Amino acid sequence: MSALRLRSPFSAAAVASLRAGQEVLIDGVLYTARDAAHRRFVAALDAGQPLPFDIRGQTLYYVGPSPAPPGRASGAAGPTTSGRMDIYTPRLLELGLRAMIGKGGRSKELREAMVKHKAVYLAAIGGAGALLALAIKRAEVVAYPELGPEAVRRLEVEGFPALVINDTHGADWYEEGRGRWRRGGG
Repeated sequence: MSALRLRSPFSAAAVASLRAGQEVLIDGVLYTARDAAHRRFVAALDAGQPLPFDIRGQTLYYVGPSPAPPGRASGAAGPTTSGRMDIYTPRLLELGLRAMIGKGGRSKELREAMVKHKAVYLAAIGGAGALLALAIKRAEVVAYPELGPEAVRRLEVEGFPALVINDTHGADWYEEGRGRWRRGGG
């Protein structure tokens, strides 16, 4: 099966058409955000302040890229463990966040929130940060520069590879894989 090419921000129809286990290549815009940025997002919302960018329809990539070497837009940009963002993410889904990219599984509660708000979770390859950085064509800090690598960045990407883990229909590729393994099938 060949990877489906998608443009981010994703349309609602594009997200609804995705299925767990599907390979995608992403072109367009991703915003970076790790733990510290998520805490600040929620604090801003609690204080009645806007987020530093319009999150509607956007994709958050859970990454803190290393410094860019000469001639590159970004240094290594491998995903971080997504579960740490689970307590913050439902608020962002309510505001229209459409997709997230990271590594590892998500909580049952967050998977339910993704179905409710029609969002997807994608996995990028952990340990392949240098290769993933090759898909980043432009990077600029858009919020919280004092957080260093955890500052929020706007990335422009071409052919960023990911795998759909959780789709808008409630499927979980990790659970499906574990089920096949338990049954002894592939």
